[in-house]
Amino acid sequence: MYEHNGDRYFIVDSHMHYWNAASENWVPGAEQYAKGWIECFYAYMGLGPPETHWPMEKFMKYSEDDLMKDVFEDGYVDVAVFQPTYLKEWYKEGFNTTERNATMGQRHPGKFIYNTRWDPRDGEEGLKQLRHNVETYGSKGVKLYTAEWRQDSRGWKLSDPEAYKYLEACQELGVVNIHVHKGPTIWPLDKDAFDHADIDHAATDFPDLNFIVEHAGIPRIDDFCYMATQEPNVYAGLSVVIGALMHARPNFFAKVMGELAFWVGEDKMTFGSDYAIWEPKWQIEGFVDWDYPDTEAFADYPRITTASKKKMLGLNAAKLYGIEVPAECRLPEDQGTPGASEDAELVSGA
Repeated sequence: MYEHNGDRYFIVDSHMHYWNAASENWVPGAEQYAKGWIECFYAYMGLGPPETHWPMEKFMKYSEDDLMKDVFEDGYVDVAVFQPTYLKEWYKEGFNTTERNATMGQRHPGKFIYNTRWDPRDGEEGLKQLRHNVETYGSKGVKLYTAEWRQDSRGWKLSDPEAYKYLEACQELGVVNIHVHKGPTIWPLDKDAFDHADIDHAATDFPDLNFIVEHAGIPRIDDFCYMATQEPNVYAGLSVVIGALMHARPNFFAKVMGELAFWVGEDKMTFGSDYAIWEPKWQIEGFVDWDYPDTEAFADYPRITTASKKKMLGLNAAKLYGIEVPAECRLPEDQGTPGASEDAELVSGA
């Protein structure tokens, strides 16, 4: 756990990866897409502090030892949630699969939660695979890429009837945490396929599921905030928000955090490092020390306190995933209930 100025933080990295983008994993005929995808990821790494940048060769395929050191030994993380991204149109074995994550994670008991994924275009076979993965890996969540290419299809929506069959299956299986990439595009995927309007439909129709919108809908932050505040089961995933903005765009970061704090609330935000795009160490250290710039422009946003940061950095995700938090890292009852969807407010009390 991370300790700073006498305060202890239980850290849950709820959005991280273990990928293989090495050239030997590229699908013949799709090399330009496999190469372009990882190069786009690598460009995002450039938004972090210069001393944290990796050489491209390591970024394409880092080792298990790299991950364990960066995330747990140096990065303060107590529990990490693997979020898979398959992309089998471009990567032979997939870019970052449930199986690859679990195989590595099983060598480190207690460190990882293995989320899985689904794609409604897989039909009945996909439903069978979802059930198998939940039974095999104990997945309590899924990561969905609505913009992922599949043959002639360049995306799908959570509001599609086929997707509702999978959401019904998740409900039945107890897979309650639905992480959806709704944020910056990655080349060559289409920006419009990441629009979060479909979250609005699905969250209303599946109130017992938690919809964690990864990257908080950036660049559509205003639209996301207005949607999320009316849907009590919509959460803001802070991956990319912290990693891409805190260092490179500090004033915009303050605006985004202020809008999220005002509309969505501190109980409905979850930290994710987006490793290996960025390492968790500098993000956690920087966010714990962070405050709004001392200007009148940010005076109308809620203050983000030590208790707020403890919730965002771990306690909210721990609640969503049923992770036991050490007594010394818990908050007094008068400081709110981490992860509580019913605490969402529009204006009153904000």
